[in-house]
Amino acid sequence: MIPARMGSQRLKQKNLQLLGGIPLITRAIRKCRDTGSFNEIWVNSEHPRFGEIATDEGVQFHQRPEALGNNQATSEQFVLEFLDKHTCDYLVQVHSIAPLLTAGQTRDFTRFVIDGGFDTGLSVVLEQIECAMGGKPMNFTFDRKTNSQELEPIQRITWSISAWRSITYKEAAHAGRCSTYSGKVGFFPIDRAAGHIIKTEDDLRMAESLLAMKSHP
Repeated sequence: MIPARMGSQRLKQKNLQLLGGIPLITRAIRKCRDTGSFNEIWVNSEHPRFGEIATDEGVQFHQRPEALGNNQATSEQFVLEFLDKHTCDYLVQVHSIAPLLTAGQTRDFTRFVIDGGFDTGLSVVLEQIECAMGGKPMNFTFDRKTNSQELEPIQRITWSISAWRSITYKEAAHAGRCSTYSGKVGFFPIDRAAGHIIKTEDDLRMAESLLAMKSHP
């Protein structure tokens, strides 16, 4: 499932923005097709324009209620609405705004979740540097200086790709619990480029630079 709202506050119509001459939403669809891993591929949006794109690219379209396409709607709400209407064992959510996540990484992530028997799969970037929260050390101590390569990496969730076992997600949601982190949770490391999320114009420019670097190593 590829979620795509038409409205966005920081970067107008970000899912339709071009990267390397290709709209972000189209890149995501083609990436999912290239994995060869999915029984079905769905674009999930409140706006029919994305339905036209889905049809042109040979995938399916789920038009969520308009109320689930505004800035107040949460991911838990639109994921649940989708799962309540479509039967599946696992739902893999691939974000179009993480365009540098590759088809191979998408395939490996999906296999990691299923083979590991996880109910929830989250993509993470490993940050092996001193990290603090609320002014307190997380993976180091003020008592001594530790070389960064010796530190326990922090797992920074990126949301480039995530997955849920359908039955576990729905049971948690309908019971009023948090469904995003339900059941057995697995963390799948991806590189920083794959974890780059486009939310602003600066993010898009950075993605263009990273794409150019990947194309000309």
